[in-house]
Amino acid sequence: MKKIIFLFILFPFYIFAQKDFYQNGYTYTKADTLRGQLSFSRTCFDVKRYDLDIKIDPKEKMIAGYVDMTFLAVEEFLTLQIDLFSNMDIDNVLRLDNNQELETKRSFNAVFINMGERIPKGARKTIRIFYSGHPTIAKNAPWDGGFVWAKDGLDRDWIGVACEGDGASMWWPNKDHLSDEPDSMNISIAVPKELTCVSNGQFLGTEDMENDYTKYLWAVTYPINNYNVTVNIGHYEHFAEQYESEEAGKLDLDYYVLDYNLEKARKHFKQVKPTLSCFEHYFGPYPFWNDGYALVETPYLGMEHQGAIAYGNQYLRGYLGRGIPNDMNFDYIIVHETGHEYFGNSVSCNDHAEMWLHESFTTYMEALFVECTRGYEDAIRYLNYQRGNIRNQEPIIGPMDVNWTKWKSSDHYYKGAWILSTLRHAINNDDLWFRILKEFHVKYRIQNVDSEAFFEFVNEKTEKDFDAFFEQYLYYPNIPKFEYSIKKKGRKCFLQYRWSADVEGFEMPLAVEVGKERIMLKPTRDWQKALINIKDSNDFRVLDNLYLIDVLKY
Repeated sequence: MKKIIFLFILFPFYIFAQKDFYQNGYTYTKADTLRGQLSFSRTCFDVKRYDLDIKIDPKEKMIAGYVDMTFLAVEEFLTLQIDLFSNMDIDNVLRLDNNQELETKRSFNAVFINMGERIPKGARKTIRIFYSGHPTIAKNAPWDGGFVWAKDGLDRDWIGVACEGDGASMWWPNKDHLSDEPDSMNISIAVPKELTCVSNGQFLGTEDMENDYTKYLWAVTYPINNYNVTVNIGHYEHFAEQYESEEAGKLDLDYYVLDYNLEKARKHFKQVKPTLSCFEHYFGPYPFWNDGYALVETPYLGMEHQGAIAYGNQYLRGYLGRGIPNDMNFDYIIVHETGHEYFGNSVSCNDHAEMWLHESFTTYMEALFVECTRGYEDAIRYLNYQRGNIRNQEPIIGPMDVNWTKWKSSDHYYKGAWILSTLRHAINNDDLWFRILKEFHVKYRIQNVDSEAFFEFVNEKTEKDFDAFFEQYLYYPNIPKFEYSIKKKGRKCFLQYRWSADVEGFEMPLAVEVGKERIMLKPTRDWQKALINIKDSNDFRVLDNLYLIDVLKY
């Protein structure tokens, strides 16, 4: 894009967009607040376990059954809130300790349950929620959430669900807030006997049911995001192998693919072990070791369902055969969704507004996979290949407490990955950088965190203050601009430079080439001057292929 230089000379501080989403024309409804906010009716209890037991009818596209929700009372309370989309019906709610039927009241997609008496702090209770209905059908999964009632290549039922953002409450009742994951979960799904159902965690077996149905029993032994709970139903064939880690032993790898794709999958999924090896190198062993790792073929592109990754990339390289440099040959879905087992499933955010903790880190992990398998220069080339996807239209971190999913672009993927790569080069110490990444995951493994935890971790490990860096890159849409001019002065050149940015205290070290030498400048928002030993300005180069910045030469 052409730059109008004289405007910047006359007006030295160019104007950035507002930081606050509320000042940019965004509005929120009561339904948004009920879903996104942690009101007392949600914070008064902590979910410890779900037991989901349902029947799925492909012909009627219907679900019926119940979920047992076991919780601990954090405060004394009378009424608690769960969530279930309004197109689904709560048929009955029982307290299992006294078999009492409980009163419910709906407000949009929230359901308030009166416990019949005040529940004392510290009490552990279980309620059984019977429900039924026709769940939302996805228009374009996984970007538009809901059930996918598809047919495979032989015109047989092939069913899946993807609900990130929209929420698990579109198909089963739960406390649908990212901050509260159950410690464990049992998943029991009855399907027509000719079909197989694959869900999360460990496979416990099957039970024969009436009317030619079979119930599939699965158990998750780790905390799990509600939106990661999944069902995959089809004519699956199963094969397995093991990945061996020097640190953690043997990990079970299970693959469930459509029967006619079995041989193709045996060859294509050989990419899984190198992917796991690279991520173990950078972040430690696979987080959900005891539950194993699985890929499940789905009628939509993919999703990071914990321990049962949805795979729909059609056994192609890249993103459906494209989306990566032509000389690279890996399956984007295998790499990206496996990365989510670390960031998204293991290290999880508390609010969708901070989804960068899931998507930015995982997108950056794609570049780390390239670096692991091909080297640093190719990793930088991979990042620059993705750079054109960045839009800089809105802050990376969105508004809190409203279940924010209305992003205008994919900046919390690509821009976020570039922010991390920029931070790496600003720190300028790869040994330290990789310790930060690994130790951060290890410290917060299988926990919920917020952005501040990462900010503080970086500051502590680097012994520097990167607060202004994070504020600029994550809370404002525009990126910092490096402004400079070079004038000849005798045998040397006179360099002036500074950052132009929103944040008052913004500063960031920047690598430049002066002739054949690479040096680190330390620009701030104030003009600085330096004499540099070059013959003319063409011998000075800003290494903007390593940083997410704009560059303006006067």
